[in-house]
Amino acid sequence: MTYFATFFSHFGAMRYQQLCREQGIECRVMSVPRNLSSSCGTCVRCEGRWLEPQGEAAGDVERIAAWDGRSYTPVYQRTEE
Repeated sequence: MTYFATFFSHFGAMRYQQLCREQGIECRVMSVPRNLSSSCGTCVRCEGRWLEPQGEAAGDVERIAAWDGRSYTPVYQRTEE
């Protein structure tokens, strides 16, 4: 399964990518696919699994969606605190 995380800022995407890599998650920063929207236009594509947003990085993540090859399914959506 492939997961796409969208962010409120490019810095947030870079920070999330670093956290994923520290956990051994294969990922890369890229432009957001057309079918997803994002405040900053940058997303992180994760292969196989995704990292639950926690701590300071949780405020950076807008949403995470799973891609099964045909459609996107939301798996995480930031809620206002």
